[in-house]
Amino acid sequence: MSKTMTPETLYEMLKKFQEPKGFYFNADMGMTMPLLESLLQTKERYGYMACPCRLALGEYEADRDIICPCVYREPDMEEYGACFCGLYVTKEWNEGTIEHKVVPERRPPEKLLG
Repeated sequence: MSKTMTPETLYEMLKKFQEPKGFYFNADMGMTMPLLESLLQTKERYGYMACPCRLALGEYEADRDIICPCVYREPDMEEYGACFCGLYVTKEWNEGTIEHKVVPERRPPEKLLG
């Protein structure tokens, strides 16, 4: 990824790979585009796209579990229809056919403290 990548180009690139797997971007673009912008910022800052909703340490090994898509995305989506950030959701979540609940943090407390 280059510094000229925009949230819109990242959206189009990832959409092609994620939707066939059942991972959709949140239809609320007012939420999705700023999250994608944050991913690009962490990519520039750390060299990898750390979860925009969690505090990254800037150490690849310590942050490995929160590199987007994080390891918590699939269990979050299976249980709640959305990931912790709300960036990735199921089709049913976007369609409003399942209840939108707050997704709790799954990351172990010791990882939250650094």
